[in-house]
Amino acid sequence: MTPEQPSGQACASHQCITCGDVAVEVRVVRLLPDELAVVDTGAGQEQVSVALVSAAAGDTLLVHAGEAIAVVGK
Repeated sequence: MTPEQPSGQACASHQCITCGDVAVEVRVVRLLPDELAVVDTGAGQEQVSVALVSAAAGDTLLVHAGEAIAVVGK
């Protein structure tokens, strides 16, 4: 069975940034209101929370369970 994201969409890989058990590197495409960002996962775009980090477009983030936990590159 393929895991699903909270949106009901099937996860695209074993490294799903929403429901995976590991942190994944992603690139910020654009910031959104309410401490959210659209990120490029390499398999498509997803929305994540950036409430815990200071992120900008182009930054590389480490994301776990839909929450950015570190900025690892600019």
